[in-house]
Amino acid sequence: MKKAVFLYNVQSGKGHIARNVEKICGIFAEGGYAVTPRLIDFGSNPFDGNEQIDLMVVAGGDGTLNFALNAMKSKGLDIPLGVIPAGTANDFAGVLGMSRDPLEAARQIATGCIERVDCGRVNDLYFVNIFSFGIFTTTSQRTSNESKHRIGKLAYLIEGIKEVRSVHGVPLEIDADGERFDLKSLIALIFNGRTAGGIQLTRRASIKDGMFDCILLEKKNLFQSTVAMGRYLMGGNPKIVKQFQARQIDIHSTVDEPTDIDGQRGAQFPLHVECLAGAMQVVCAPQETLE
Repeated sequence: MKKAVFLYNVQSGKGHIARNVEKICGIFAEGGYAVTPRLIDFGSNPFDGNEQIDLMVVAGGDGTLNFALNAMKSKGLDIPLGVIPAGTANDFAGVLGMSRDPLEAARQIATGCIERVDCGRVNDLYFVNIFSFGIFTTTSQRTSNESKHRIGKLAYLIEGIKEVRSVHGVPLEIDADGERFDLKSLIALIFNGRTAGGIQLTRRASIKDGMFDCILLEKKNLFQSTVAMGRYLMGGNPKIVKQFQARQIDIHSTVDEPTDIDGQRGAQFPLHVECLAGAMQVVCAPQETLE
């Protein structure tokens, strides 16, 4: 019988996950897994003593999945990850086609297929969905769990509005696959996935192409920059929104701007960002075709 660990947080899904641990474990037992439920402890590595398991199931959002990925990589392991969406946005789970219903998501994982997909690495930190810095990009770090549980995605919007008062450009020196350029940027978004906060921002992103999709918003006056980003979101191509794909990106700046990986505290400048093709195994929903 295959072995699995079910990693969950009692707060995940407003407590809905904790109330269904027994049912979720039963679904995996029916799928041929001997599953061990384990409360998440962000101060310890869930793979300690679980180096030989066949599957790690994570209930949470991108941040929880990020924790599991980094814990696994720190031990040099390559174990398939399944995700039961229980966060606020669940961007990466959306790419995998996972149901928002935890019991249905468990069935999808128990009967799903394992595929190799890309993940990102910035300095010594791994990420599944997005690495970012600039205005709004560290909003998730400052949004309290209480607010997210109470009002969902609206909590991000409210916290993000507060950031407008501190709008500033970040001077950047960038080398993207050998192409060098300088830019003062309000926002830098480097996607492995497709969405951020549930919003589709990329136009051709794939988690299986070995490439990042990158968006940089050049700083002009606030009105001009805001209009340009609005035009981009509506399908336009304003000049001050720079779009490109790259495998490796080196970024230097004269300031040490806070960064974010999957909603968690990110790496410090200077930054070396690399797309690791096929470096992660995930379980996707049956019949789901990953791109």
